[in-house]
Amino acid sequence: MQMTETEMLLRGYGLTTAEFFYRMPDHIHVLNSFVWQDYDLAPDHPKLFDFIDFWKREIDGPLHSVQFTHRKLVAPGEWRNVVGEFTYH
Repeated sequence: MQMTETEMLLRGYGLTTAEFFYRMPDHIHVLNSFVWQDYDLAPDHPKLFDFIDFWKREIDGPLHSVQFTHRKLVAPGEWRNVVGEFTYH
C-alpha cells in the first residue's frame, strides 16, 4: 500500500528537486537538462540515487552533472515567548 503525500511528509519526507545535465547521444558537445522531482528522505536520498542508477542503465545520454535541493515541507512551528500582555478596551 502506497503512502499519501501527507503521510510521507509526516514521516520525514521532503521534496527533492534535481536538475540533470546530460550530453546528447548524437552530439556529445551539446548539453541538455532534465528536471526531476519526488518526495525523498534526506540525507541518503534513496529515490534520487535509484533514478540516477536507472538513468545510467537505461538512458543513452551520458550524465554530465546533477544539481539537487531538498526541502522539508513540514517543519516545527515557529513560536515566541510572550512576556507580557496588553489589553485594549
